[in-house]
Amino acid sequence: MTTYHQLLNQLDHLKLDRVRQLLPEFLDEHADISLVEGLHELLSEELREREALLQERRLKKAHLPYEKRVMDFDFQFQPKINKAEILDLHTLRFLDKHENLLFIGNSGVGKTHLAISITLEALENGYSSYFCMSTELVDRLLRANQKGTLERVLKQYANYDVLVIDEVGYLPFSRDGASLLFQLINMRYEKKSTLITTNIPLSQWSEFLQDKKLTNALLDRLVHHSKVISITGKSYRMKDYSEKKTKTPKSK
Repeated sequence: MTTYHQLLNQLDHLKLDRVRQLLPEFLDEHADISLVEGLHELLSEELREREALLQERRLKKAHLPYEKRVMDFDFQFQPKINKAEILDLHTLRFLDKHENLLFIGNSGVGKTHLAISITLEALENGYSSYFCMSTELVDRLLRANQKGTLERVLKQYANYDVLVIDEVGYLPFSRDGASLLFQLINMRYEKKSTLITTNIPLSQWSEFLQDKKLTNALLDRLVHHSKVISITGKSYRMKDYSEKKTKTPKSK
């Protein structure tokens, strides 16, 4: 076996797949560069390929319902939003301080859009992230508690760098469910960042949590070291509906 073919086998053994793929053509076209330059270029390609694969896996594991970017957000339609503040959140500085983000506003004003765009930024910068509806999260915690796997499931959710809990308060929780949600928030408190979207003012959370004492404890951990973004404006969905209705020709 030639030295060249031994090298190919060694690259396979080391799982340097991108280098293995590029090497034949690279040797034909780059005979005039130094060994150091050649190794640097090949290994840089390998690292780029691996990072792209890792990013793809992170995105898949995040369970985002769709991809929305901050550049897609219509700040003119929601003029009361502080655009500079939103753009600053996309620098991810809040993650360094383990701050939470609470997006509060009526349905359709862009809360989930902004939460997703920030999460995408986090994923692209190597942060583990997960998106879930609040009801789905609580249901899974309740099932885990019944099966005796609660500790494992809580640790799984607690370890994400960014956890997005969408539509908190859309449906009421049982007292057991609210208690389990508190346990999770408590585990993440001052360690990881949690993003919440809700259409319920914080003053009314006891109505769907069904326990004032627990509500106070939960909000204490969520609001402490947090940024609250209140969005008061019109619904994007109603805007789209009105525009489509206007464009639809009337039947004769």
